[in-house]
Amino acid sequence: MNFIGAVLVKTNRPLQFVENIQVPKLKPGQVLVKVCYAGICHSQLMEQSGKRGEDKYLPHLLGHEGTGIVVDTGSGVTKLVEGDRIVLGWLKGEGLDAGGTVYDSPIGKINSGAVTTFSEYTVVSENRCYSLPKNISMQEGVLLGCALPTGMGIVKNQVKPKAEDILGFVGLGGIGMSALIAATCLPHKLLIAIDTNEEKLALAKQLGADVCLNPKQQNILTEVAKVTNGSMLTFAVEAAGSCKTIELAFELVNSQQGQCIFASHPPAGHKIKIDPFELICGKTITGSWGGCSHPEHMASFVSNNKTNISFDSFMSNIYPFRDINTAMSNLSDQKVLRAIVEVNSL
Repeated sequence: MNFIGAVLVKTNRPLQFVENIQVPKLKPGQVLVKVCYAGICHSQLMEQSGKRGEDKYLPHLLGHEGTGIVVDTGSGVTKLVEGDRIVLGWLKGEGLDAGGTVYDSPIGKINSGAVTTFSEYTVVSENRCYSLPKNISMQEGVLLGCALPTGMGIVKNQVKPKAEDILGFVGLGGIGMSALIAATCLPHKLLIAIDTNEEKLALAKQLGADVCLNPKQQNILTEVAKVTNGSMLTFAVEAAGSCKTIELAFELVNSQQGQCIFASHPPAGHKIKIDPFELICGKTITGSWGGCSHPEHMASFVSNNKTNISFDSFMSNIYPFRDINTAMSNLSDQKVLRAIVEVNSL
């Protein structure tokens, strides 16, 4: 079987469509999937632009969130069978860890990791895919691959808010907005959304944010102090993707017990600067690897709380597969909250 893939051949260049990529013989623990929808997040933008550092695996396939249908399975695969509707994601779940794949193609060998989604078909590791809940559509299910488990996981698994807590969200992309949505489903006192995009702030208000602030128009430290009566944030969740915004989130939390949790990916080599005295006083700062989420468990949480989650806000921009480079450009320019590509029609 041959298929078409959107391949990163050279950094700082558009993805190249390559035809007649060959499906290899499946290794133990691998699953062959017909990709239906693929999501794009800033991780792919950074890979494409070279901001992750030297790329030793070119040419290679990208994409770490999506949905699809199981076509075939390698030996040892037990949790999926042909015809299953599944979620593809980068977080490790149950099953065998089969590693990456190398495809033969007219341009030579094409590398891929344990999961990729920017192609008509993909070979993935069993532990990077799982059944799609019945009450979630294939389009919605894309968000279960990265945005929802990471953003909602930060709040559910790391913040674990109490009724008296004040939460702030710096950066309202897919992960930041998912974190806000999770907070609306859990105890809290006040939710503060912070972004430079007025459309995202308006959406955050619709989703349940109590206060919306724009750093281009307001002094964020002053405004947060004002709306919290000087107590500042109990928790700051940062997902804007820069060292500057991580530093801002750290400044915004309470000096005795505030916690800053960040899930962003500043360019390789960039460093954050914080005042060590604030750490001595009691502030903490930590990163988040996928919201500390177990993907199957988070899928159940999302499925059970579906009525409280506005999937429509993420579904407004569905691109044809051939327009994937436009989708990446629009996401980079902050024209969309989440870019989703229809790879194969159902």
